[in-house]
Amino acid sequence: MSDNAKTRRESRIRRHGRVRKKIHGTAARPRLAVFRSNKHLVLQLIDDEAGRTLAAASTNEPTERAADGNGSSVAAAARMGQLVAERAKAAGIEKVVFDRGGFAYHGRVAAAADAARAAGLEF
Repeated sequence: MSDNAKTRRESRIRRHGRVRKKIHGTAARPRLAVFRSNKHLVLQLIDDEAGRTLAAASTNEPTERAADGNGSSVAAAARMGQLVAERAKAAGIEKVVFDRGGFAYHGRVAAAADAARAAGLEF
């Protein structure tokens, strides 16, 4: 890893730490955590008290990879937001707290959040 990439990763992790100081997921209101890589996007609903993932959606899932090979697009992020909201509804979850993971609320992160809201999750 180059020095610049390491610095960018360390900066994101520091930002995520500042976000996580204030955000805590419970069974009633889990944390909607976002991880964005260069190729994929992962959304998870996490109960921090129990240390369990309640629902998740990823562009790396076989059905999603077959549908569209490009998991790094805003459209793919919107599909993942809708999918995680549907899975949350199936698990009986209506309200969540949003954890942007140290990433800027822009582009794929914002598209996933907006799609989850539009599908019925309350932030």
